[in-house]
Amino acid sequence: MSVMRNITGLAAALAVLLLAGCSHYTWRSQVPADMRTVSVPTFLNESDVTELGSVVTRQVLREFQREGTLRIAPHGSAAIEVQGVVKSGSSKLVAYERKTGTRNREHVLKVHAVVSFIDKKAGKVVVNDRKYSASTSFVAYDDILTAERDASGRIAEDLARQIVDDVLAQKWSEDKKESGKEH
Repeated sequence: MSVMRNITGLAAALAVLLLAGCSHYTWRSQVPADMRTVSVPTFLNESDVTELGSVVTRQVLREFQREGTLRIAPHGSAAIEVQGVVKSGSSKLVAYERKTGTRNREHVLKVHAVVSFIDKKAGKVVVNDRKYSASTSFVAYDDILTAERDASGRIAEDLARQIVDDVLAQKWSEDKKESGKEH
């Protein structure tokens, strides 16, 4: 019985120490309350991958909704605007199955984009043309276009996570203070 009490006491002491070590972390967002609206105009698509700009835009909006810190707002009323251009998208053959000839092929799709974050309240570009890239592999049997379209959805999800993470990590309150000093 006393061994059980010692183990329980040790576990409680360990829990207190672990929680004390994490006391400087916060669960609150770094984005100030007055900056928690975002708009995302359709990304321009300069790549050869069909509809990739609109697919990335849709995924960025979904990622903002999933994450929940920022609320999607119409273009004119958002505090933050995320503008992007899909610069390139290329599919490269990396393997084929010898038994079926070239019908069963593995490809790698690589996409590069540049994205800017605009503080609409201060009227300034906070991040200009930050580069993002993502890649994924896919297998194309008979219809490479359909397989590439499916892969572009996975690429868009990866880009969206990167972009939303960067928007949320941005020190919006410090930028606002600095922009207030300059004007």
